[in-house]
Amino acid sequence: MGIPRKQKASPAAGEFLFQLDPEPLEECVTAYAGIPLCVQAARSLDVPGRVKQHLRIKQRDRGLDEAGYVESFLVLNALGGDCIEDFERLREDEGLAEMLGHDIPSCATARQFLYEFHDASKLEQAQRELPAGQVSSIAEESGPLRALAQVNQEMVQEVGRRCPDQRIAPVDLDSTIIESDKREARPTYQGGSGYQPMLAQGLPPTVQEYYFRGDSGCWEKGLLYGLRDEKRAGGPQGPITFGISVRMTPNLKKHIERLPEHQWKAYREDSDVVRECADVLNYWPEDDGRPEGAGPLRYIAIRVRKRQGQLFADGSEVKHFVVASNHR
Repeated sequence: MGIPRKQKASPAAGEFLFQLDPEPLEECVTAYAGIPLCVQAARSLDVPGRVKQHLRIKQRDRGLDEAGYVESFLVLNALGGDCIEDFERLREDEGLAEMLGHDIPSCATARQFLYEFHDASKLEQAQRELPAGQVSSIAEESGPLRALAQVNQEMVQEVGRRCPDQRIAPVDLDSTIIESDKREARPTYQGGSGYQPMLAQGLPPTVQEYYFRGDSGCWEKGLLYGLRDEKRAGGPQGPITFGISVRMTPNLKKHIERLPEHQWKAYREDSDVVRECADVLNYWPEDDGRPEGAGPLRYIAIRVRKRQGQLFADGSEVKHFVVASNHR
């Protein structure tokens, strides 16, 4: 006959270790306790001082200065805000403004500050110079935008000065779609309307080894020529190793489909798809203009297959992509 085991008390049935105080706090508190680290980083890089030095758009001393607006937008971005209306939520937190040492701008004043960066004449000039058959244009930066770019450049230089051992850097150039319902917004390739700026980080002079990667939007003759030209004008001298997605052409697709099966090597397997890669040998595009001394590019095909013979949503059995690189 066994001895009954003593039941162990559950921690969930124990006494609650904390007490709730029904009296309201007299101190000023904030729900955004992570913001000080972000603000401290910006101020340690003297972002406010650099803004005060380069950016002058306010006509009156009343209210926030330029540095206060810029810092407020940094805080909004760090907290996940995606429109200026989100400033109203931040203004409801009294502790946030006290922690920053300045007020949070209202939606109206923030919008007015942003409009100071707009120069209609630059947009009109870009439209006049738009080549025939094209609908999208890139306007020259206004004076205030160039001032912000100078602030960003100096901040990057300071980061490089503090981290002199970081001498290798990849540049990832990509376009970001910003949805907009404005009349001036153009259709985007994902549907809807908006703006599509190209983004890439700046690099300090301490970087000595460069890498570049980009999607098929970067598959452009001028950019490729500049990346392959080690004596490039207006840029860093020496090699830049790159990998860029290639726009698929009928000729390239034929080369991929003729690749022997034994050349495909699996490099990643997920729960539903298998990814394989293979060098596309003996492929020489007709328009492969390259600088003197630059060797031919290496083309790597990527094949994505569904497991167990399943089809993709468009009815295809496989999907093919290609990356071109100057790295052997």
